[in-house]
Amino acid sequence: MRTYQSYILGQWTEGKGVETSLYNAINGEEIGSVSSEGFNYADILEYGRKTGGRPLRKMTFQERGRMIKALALHLLTKKKYYYEVSAWTGATKIDSWIDIEGGIGNLFANASLRKQFPDLPYYVDGAAAPLSKEGTFIGHHIMVPKQGIAVHINAFNFPIWGMLEKIAVNLMAGVPTVVKPSEYTCFLTEVMVRNIIESKILPEGALQLVCGLGRGIIDHVQSEDTVTFTGSASTGKILKSLPQIVDNSVSFNLEADSLNATILGEHAKPGTAEFDLFIKEATKEITVKAGQKCTAIRRIIVPENLVGDVQKGISDRLARTVIGDPSEEGVRMGALATRTQVDRVRESVELLAGSQEIVYGDMDNFEIKGGNKEKGAFFSPVLFYNDDPFTKTDVHEVEAFGPVSTIMPYKSMDDAIELARMGKGSLVSSIVTPNDQEAREYVVGAASMHGRILVLNEACAKESTGHGSPMPLLTHGGPGRAGGGEEMGGKRGILHYLQRTSIQGHPTTITKITQQFQVGAAQPEANPHVFRQYFEDLVIGDTVFTHKHTVTDADIVNFANVSGDNFYAHMDATSLDGTIFEQRVAHGYFILSKAAGLFVDPKKGPVLLNYGVEEARFVKPVYPGATIGVRFTVKEKIDQEKRSEDDIAKGIVKFLVDVYDETGETVALATILTMVKKIDQSS
Repeated sequence: MRTYQSYILGQWTEGKGVETSLYNAINGEEIGSVSSEGFNYADILEYGRKTGGRPLRKMTFQERGRMIKALALHLLTKKKYYYEVSAWTGATKIDSWIDIEGGIGNLFANASLRKQFPDLPYYVDGAAAPLSKEGTFIGHHIMVPKQGIAVHINAFNFPIWGMLEKIAVNLMAGVPTVVKPSEYTCFLTEVMVRNIIESKILPEGALQLVCGLGRGIIDHVQSEDTVTFTGSASTGKILKSLPQIVDNSVSFNLEADSLNATILGEHAKPGTAEFDLFIKEATKEITVKAGQKCTAIRRIIVPENLVGDVQKGISDRLARTVIGDPSEEGVRMGALATRTQVDRVRESVELLAGSQEIVYGDMDNFEIKGGNKEKGAFFSPVLFYNDDPFTKTDVHEVEAFGPVSTIMPYKSMDDAIELARMGKGSLVSSIVTPNDQEAREYVVGAASMHGRILVLNEACAKESTGHGSPMPLLTHGGPGRAGGGEEMGGKRGILHYLQRTSIQGHPTTITKITQQFQVGAAQPEANPHVFRQYFEDLVIGDTVFTHKHTVTDADIVNFANVSGDNFYAHMDATSLDGTIFEQRVAHGYFILSKAAGLFVDPKKGPVLLNYGVEEARFVKPVYPGATIGVRFTVKEKIDQEKRSEDDIAKGIVKFLVDVYDETGETVALATILTMVKKIDQSS
């Protein structure tokens, strides 16, 4: 019998004895055992901080993103075996797809976020704050990787997705990790981690794996560490309140199971596409992963006059759902992960049955196709009806973490909102309605108690990812019972692992630190012209001071003729009474266009193209007779990888365009984005 191992301190290791025996959820056969007994967690955490943390912190966001993308591509080549092992957890092919390819997709999504970060190991947050009258003293914020380690304690239901959706974020931030999956399904996590370690794509120590109970894993956390926990709210609260967490102010992100609700809008009547979508979505959330999802629908809230229609629609679809061995033809719902889960779900169903009626399902009498009903972990879908959910409130307190949900009626949208809120905070809610005003009313009223709200209608149904699918670029977490954390969230998730620090000093000094030009910093004259320099040669702050141009009436007329912009302030001097203008004013876009004519070096050189303008502002009117010039400054540089061997090696350079008049005052500001060759392409 195989003993599943942990990867700690640079090697694959077995704990002492047997902590947990592991079983195939379909046939009940023992597949191995696991133990973490005897592990020295103080050494494990310190190994990650030092051995894994140092090289990660030295990498830029661009390098980390490319590393994660390479890892995702590598894991895709190994996915066939993951599906084979995933079946042992009771998962159907669709269930496994969510876990495996959904998890790998998370790596791709987070890798793409590198485009929103500088080509630095740290992040420059927001804009500078002026702190002095003369502009010689400013403030800014940077965010640097915490010099700690992320400890991820994951649930049994998604042994791959649960790991990848978390490590993608901390690795992008430059922080190493220890992953502690559920002991019951860690065998699947172990398979993938072996492939990750063998690939050598990650620096040694960046990822460690603890398979087993992991007792004591957070006893040695320090102030710069981050702990994340996914699982039951009760266990999460215990861990969050441990002295070592509280005393060291350790960041703790809790993502707990929640009593998620879906609402059928009053306008989604039988016969509409939205009613059919509602029945399909509610049934899917009961049966996918056999209901073992933290985002599954537990409460089905419908207009009181449609209870019968909804009950029949869901019951009919459940009756057509074949339960059993996922390898058998036609099976659409597999097993729970373990026999232990069967016992826990049964206990919760029996408790809920004390205050509401079972209208579909029988925990003892149901058929399966293939598998072993006695030794496997199969469970019948159960659908309840609660006729008085404001009084019979167990449904808002007790979660059966399996294929179990409850229909309840509402009289008005205010009632529906209140019922959804009675879950005391959830990861996700949804409303299915063809009426946008109804959707707006629900979202605004319910949003404060839900981490995510899906608004589903016929227009978006074809591409909707569904009620139960958190997306890596959006927040995944929720208030109250759901834990109050944000496990993902795109850029927000990465910032969770960084320490924000305010910095103060002269603009030239802050420019050097941030590698972004700050107004008031030194602007040495570029030599040669910046358009004659390759990406590597350009220095932040170097500036081209252009020739000047005196604006004329003819400029304004000609630009109006070319652009078609005949706005009265440019063309009709008799219409200016009551406006802020003293006389006809030059078009703002003419000022920017003329600025380009002044700062561009027209000869062929390293600049490949200008492809955008950001933060354009027209801050002072320019009248005929004004003389303008441009200070054209290297503002920021962002490296860019080659997409193929034949691609041109290049980077992105942002230039500050500061247009000023004869008084020296700025009249227009903009940032232009250019694509600039690197030196190795000079030939």
